[in-house]
Amino acid sequence: MKVTYHGHSVITVETENHHLIFDPFLTGNPLTDLKPEDVKADAILLTHGHSDHVGDTVEIAKRNGALVVAPNELAVYLGWKGLNVHPMHIGGSHRFDFGKVKLTQAFHGSAYTEEDNQKIVYTGMPAGILLTVEGKTIFHAGDTGLFSDMKLIGELNHIDLAFLPIGDNFTMGPEDAKLAAEWLRAKQVVPVHYSTFPVIEQDPHAFADSLPGGVGKVLEVGESIELKS
Repeated sequence: MKVTYHGHSVITVETENHHLIFDPFLTGNPLTDLKPEDVKADAILLTHGHSDHVGDTVEIAKRNGALVVAPNELAVYLGWKGLNVHPMHIGGSHRFDFGKVKLTQAFHGSAYTEEDNQKIVYTGMPAGILLTVEGKTIFHAGDTGLFSDMKLIGELNHIDLAFLPIGDNFTMGPEDAKLAAEWLRAKQVVPVHYSTFPVIEQDPHAFADSLPGGVGKVLEVGESIELKS
């Protein structure tokens, strides 16, 4: 299984039979190496409704016939746009043909901004996503602050790879993310959600170096990790 970082919070997962993408914010993302028209996706996994995470979901889903897995209100909203959706809620899990998805808490907001109408649409609770596929578990924390139940998430799951935001201002900064990494007990931790905009400028290498035993891993845009079952 190949897991690739594409800037901001965009992650792709290629398994033997499926292509998955988390939070496909591509158009308007100055760091990404992907174009929406080039993305192959059987499923799109969304953590919450902010535009820098929903991104190009509608275009990608329609072109690929992809299933969109998202928190309930966000899934309903995207279903009204003609997408094939599967709504979930925090604490719930579901087995799909590509693997198992479980939603965790995330302490953040979640609303989609319709800029043309100057309208903000409530899209439910934000979430983190535990994806278990081919015997490996990936945790995409979404946008979140530090919270103590990360200890419980670490105790209840054997996380092989975690993606944690470090940008500060809107999410955890590096110091809180370091503690989150300790509590989650992931074998590898990759920083995300940094340096896309000036207000979240961070040094990912300093963060990775702060974690013990080579746990921290910086992925450059387009770089991959192979997880072998």
